[in-house]
Amino acid sequence: MKNYKFTINGNQYEVEIIDFEENTAVLEVNGTPYKVEVHQKVKQSKTPTLVRKEVPMQRKDSKIKKTVSALKPIKAPLPGNIMKVFVKEGDEIKKGDKLLMYEAMKMENLLLAESEGVVKNVKVKEGDAVLQDDVLLEIA
Repeated sequence: MKNYKFTINGNQYEVEIIDFEENTAVLEVNGTPYKVEVHQKVKQSKTPTLVRKEVPMQRKDSKIKKTVSALKPIKAPLPGNIMKVFVKEGDEIKKGDKLLMYEAMKMENLLLAESEGVVKNVKVKEGDAVLQDDVLLEIA
């Protein structure tokens, strides 16, 4: 099967592994056969295990208040320049209304309203440069 050469205390041994099943190996050392039981060392992880103390759950009088924002931000899908803003604060809009036009990748793009609502904040003006995911408008 496999041949190895070992040197133990200055003596050289030629070892051939003839058979290896589960934890028993049949070896031939310098022409003499041996049946050997193999013990494997238990491998330990080098990564330490973190142990954290359990945190008591006492949230009856929590000082954290949950606030639900009714404003829906309209974000820039690509970086570009604002060319025209069609709405102003306080305008009521319907699904499909033009919100603004901007130039991105040398193309003019229209942003249309995805739902009905009222324009609460217009965060950009004509000529502004925007990056991807910048908030352009907020609709309630």
